[in-house]
Amino acid sequence: MVRLVRALGVPVLLAAMIVLAGWTLGGIYDGPLLFQLVAGAGVASVLLAVTVRRLPSYTDAPLSVLGLLAYLALAVWLSAKQAEVPGSLPEVAADAVANGVPRLLTALVPIEPQPDTVVIPVIAAWLAGLTSAELAGRARRTLLSLLPPTLLYGGALFLVGPHRGGLSTGLIFGGLAIAALALTGTSAARAAAPDPVRTDRIDSVTRRALQVRAAVAALAGVTVIVAVAALLGPGLAGVVDKAPVDPRAYVTPPQLDALDQNPLIRLSGWAVNPTEHLLDTNLSADSAIRLAVLPDYDGVTWHVSGEYRPAARTLPSPPAPPAAAAGAEQTLVKDATVTQEITVVGLAGKLLPAVASARRVDGLRVSVDVESGTLMLPTGLTPGMSYAVTSVQAQPDENTLPTADVPTGPEVSRYLTVGSGTLPERMQQLVQRLSADNSAAYSRASAIEQFLADHYRLDGGAPSGHALPNLDYFLFGDKTGYGGGKGTAEQFAAAYAVLARMMGLPARVVVGFHAKKGASKVLASDAYAWPEVLFAGVGWVAFDPLPRPGQQPEPLEEQFKPKPEPSTEPPSQEPLPTESVSASAAAPSGSGGSAAAAGSVLPMVGAGAGGLFVLVLVGLVLALLIARRALRRRRLDEGSPADRVAGAWLEVSDALRLAGQGSPRHLTAAEVVTFAGEAAAPPGRKHVRLPAPRLDDLAWLVNAAEFSAGRLAEDDAHRARASATAYVGELRSRRSWWRRLIWSIHPGPLRWHRRG
Repeated sequence: MVRLVRALGVPVLLAAMIVLAGWTLGGIYDGPLLFQLVAGAGVASVLLAVTVRRLPSYTDAPLSVLGLLAYLALAVWLSAKQAEVPGSLPEVAADAVANGVPRLLTALVPIEPQPDTVVIPVIAAWLAGLTSAELAGRARRTLLSLLPPTLLYGGALFLVGPHRGGLSTGLIFGGLAIAALALTGTSAARAAAPDPVRTDRIDSVTRRALQVRAAVAALAGVTVIVAVAALLGPGLAGVVDKAPVDPRAYVTPPQLDALDQNPLIRLSGWAVNPTEHLLDTNLSADSAIRLAVLPDYDGVTWHVSGEYRPAARTLPSPPAPPAAAAGAEQTLVKDATVTQEITVVGLAGKLLPAVASARRVDGLRVSVDVESGTLMLPTGLTPGMSYAVTSVQAQPDENTLPTADVPTGPEVSRYLTVGSGTLPERMQQLVQRLSADNSAAYSRASAIEQFLADHYRLDGGAPSGHALPNLDYFLFGDKTGYGGGKGTAEQFAAAYAVLARMMGLPARVVVGFHAKKGASKVLASDAYAWPEVLFAGVGWVAFDPLPRPGQQPEPLEEQFKPKPEPSTEPPSQEPLPTESVSASAAAPSGSGGSAAAAGSVLPMVGAGAGGLFVLVLVGLVLALLIARRALRRRRLDEGSPADRVAGAWLEVSDALRLAGQGSPRHLTAAEVVTFAGEAAAPPGRKHVRLPAPRLDDLAWLVNAAEFSAGRLAEDDAHRARASATAYVGELRSRRSWWRRLIWSIHPGPLRWHRRG
């Protein structure tokens, strides 16, 4: 019975610990498949180890590898079938194993259980179950067998990060470990229980001694536990409330190309070729398809920014809008679902068009910027690719929206920046005029929309450019000139967002396309841009400052005309961004830009310093190797025979010091020979010579060189060299590999014996 409990009880508890680790990791996956696969791997590996326990130990490895390959193939097939991943099983499995680690660390929560996101957890669970069962069964090391499941559970907690709490599962995991140890201890105690008859024969003195020893051991254990609790308790208590580190923060997300950094400038090109076929769509309702969100403006250009993380087919919900102020009336928001089937025709780049806010994407593996909700395809768009999107649009109640306010604080500071330069005076005067009669946030936003729609003309042939000088000329320039009073959607959206920010309204620019309900073609003429304003408790609300078709612009009223005379010359057309502009646009303006620049410089400096350190270290090692070889050559091959005999003796002396057995200075040559023999003998076998030439001949030659140097010949020098090199080689071979490495580069012999 004891053996049965030990054989089955501990493996069951180990399998339960692995299942619990799979349950913890499954909390950041979409659906139960990952948990089921990890739990199955743990149970199957433990069961296999218990089954083959009575077989010879050399059969474990082949059977375990076959079992792992079979189960891994099953896991890849199931996950590929559920995620609809195309390709044959060998191709999908090879790609999953090769790219499993980076894709797992970059995947956005919730992670979709696809082959490349399940193979690593499945392999880890199998190895943990097999190793722990072998340690508990064959090796009978229950405490050591708890290490693999513990490492697996710790890895699961690391991957989960701040996305799911683990206090309850941690307590259960610890309880299972304690139960395994207790079960083993109880079984061992019963197995080793002494015969009652023999127990009665133990005298009272022995019993008392055993009791004292047990009491001392218990007291020592309690003392250690209390000391550890006192030392580690305050530190552990201090980190209880801290959010765990998210490992995805250490992985560089996919990056956009230069073409996608500022899609706003593409509007002019599309306006010149209005019949260019970009997309084929089939929508469940008339909607605006969003291509890119441009939140950052530096006074010269609007640009995209964000962190695009690989996502599952089910996308995370967008972040909640900032809360309204206490006592403010809450604006009602309802959601409308829009389904889309989109086929790419002529659109290029990596940004993936979809109606906001996408909640599910089928047909492609996309990355998403959670803050803006925009999608990106890391491999780039290609003609003919198709995908389906399900989006949920937030629609605020227009009756309560006029009472909504805008949020404040550092979280929205990036949406209020208009560059570090001086703002055009005429734009400042216009903002003052528009704000004079509109105190509410929504009234100010509507006033800008109405002003631009009433006084400016939409012209597809207008020049590109949305820097502050361009917008100033668009608003106040000569209407008979090139770009004064007329512009594309680029100028309307950019001018609105800049004026809104100058009024204290958090604003951004969005680029996208008009799309109709049902099947339709999206042409270049359907491309446009629109501004959005952030309201507390509501979120981003879109505005349309474009004039209605056929509407004639009204002349500026006297109160909107600035005091300075408008310029007669238009500003120079803003050139299209180059690679350098795109690089600068990748960093947000303000403090965020400087932080990004510092973040990019520091790794370069650290890498350069590390490379310089490695080069210096390698150079130092090479210099020591060369110097040591030159010293050996001078000692054994240069000079008179007496000098070379003395050099051979110095080689032996240095070898003893490098081996940690330096001979005392007062010993004679014959005594040094005896000392060297003992130093070279194997441990525990003193006075046993190694199979190397005796050093007695070398000692005689040293004495001869000292007292009768002229009598030594070339043969004597060769004999000394052979004896010394044989002994040194044998002594060095007795060292470990790392001691032999230090032996070769140790600088000691260069300074121990200074010779003229």
